[in-house]
Amino acid sequence: MMLDASLPNSPARRRLRWSRLAEPWWYLSPGLLLIALFIFVPMAIGISYAFQSINLLNPLETGWVGLDNFSEMFDDRRFFKALGHTLNWTLSSLLLQFFFGLALALLLNREFRFRRWVQALVFLPWAVPAFLSGLTWSWLFNPVVGPLPQWLSDLGVLSEPYNILSDPQLAMWGPVIANVWFGIPFFAITLLAALQSIPKDLYEAASIDGASGWQQFRRVTLPFLAPMIAITVMLRTIWIANFADLIVVMTDGGPAGSTSILSSYIFTTAYRKLDFGYASAMAVFLLLLMTCYALVLLRIRHQLLK
Repeated sequence: MMLDASLPNSPARRRLRWSRLAEPWWYLSPGLLLIALFIFVPMAIGISYAFQSINLLNPLETGWVGLDNFSEMFDDRRFFKALGHTLNWTLSSLLLQFFFGLALALLLNREFRFRRWVQALVFLPWAVPAFLSGLTWSWLFNPVVGPLPQWLSDLGVLSEPYNILSDPQLAMWGPVIANVWFGIPFFAITLLAALQSIPKDLYEAASIDGASGWQQFRRVTLPFLAPMIAITVMLRTIWIANFADLIVVMTDGGPAGSTSILSSYIFTTAYRKLDFGYASAMAVFLLLLMTCYALVLLRIRHQLLK
């Protein structure tokens, strides 16, 4: 048996090799099982709903309908309107969150008095529940009890103090501002961690060579931050596009559908119109859209790491 196990292609050696390969998967099996039960199985069921007629208001008219839900989706004007609002909502929130978060990360990367206290205050919005955040900002935009309309009127932004959440032209900016306040800590935390991992010797060498502050930022800081920026932008974009909480709480998609995004439209279709088949079809479309976006960003990140 010892001679047989010493041979490269012996059965005993192959069993030993397979057991070593399988050992990590045994340790991972509880976690993989939980992921399958709570993520992949519900996702597969939700995708299957997209090809069925599941309307609780018509419980007798259920069954497989193929691509009918998708055909209805591409004929739905409100769907394309919500898609346009989703792009506006995501891009506006993402850009403002990123630039404010990067500025805060650069500030917190410097030594100054009470820096720890400032960090705690900066990260506080991330700990506030989205529902409570939406209620708070709705109160702030209310001209009767909130200060923001009066301040905006005094600055000349508004002609008179009124609730911008009731204005179809400006209503989207209410949830966007609330989302920016809510999401800045994510970029600040992640980018600050990346900044603190950059070797100080590089800045010292650049300073000796006569590089200005802007040149150090462009030639040293940005190249090191680029991979982290790519992954944080990807994650935050996906979260923002699927983040309907603030919009549902603050405007409920109104007025006149001016703040309805895909995720809020999916929520309304599923839990108010009780049409889970059509809602699932839109959710599958959003899933495919975000998957394509994530693959592009991961490809870009891979190129940056080379």
